[in-house]
Amino acid sequence: MCNVVLIGMPSSGKSAVGIRLAKLLGYGFIDSDLVIQGMEGKRLSELIAQYGTEGFEKIEERVNCGLDVSRCVIATGGSAVYSDRAMKSLKQNGKIVYLKISAETVSERIPDLVSRGVVMHGALNCVDDLYQERIPLYERYQDFTIDCNQKTLSEIAEEIYHLLSE
Repeated sequence: MCNVVLIGMPSSGKSAVGIRLAKLLGYGFIDSDLVIQGMEGKRLSELIAQYGTEGFEKIEERVNCGLDVSRCVIATGGSAVYSDRAMKSLKQNGKIVYLKISAETVSERIPDLVSRGVVMHGALNCVDDLYQERIPLYERYQDFTIDCNQKTLSEIAEEIYHLLSE
């Protein structure tokens, strides 16, 4: 297997689980949100404010399609699934793991979606709307789904590790 790509709602633990999983697998680790911030020199919320949702998604797609790596765990931004092109590119060289959490958990972890730099389309203005829009996309692209509710980050990483080892 080449890469492991983590997808899921903002605050689902993609980065924190990804670091632990990379250590278990002996892989490198890439956080695509951090790559975007490093390349653009701004925080995600600033990029969304400057370029709008559509402009930010183009940047995100370019970065995700441009990842030419192997033996890496890649933590994508929660909005990566809006780009079919990016998801197909990521899936060509890896397994997609959806880290599933409840809408309630997202609400508890992110009190302010805008300051967090969460991509919101059109009339979406709350976690429940965002959740309903994104869940079908996460389910479409996943090779595996991990229910992350009531689990520690280490338990999630170990579950993925064992799943990939089968």
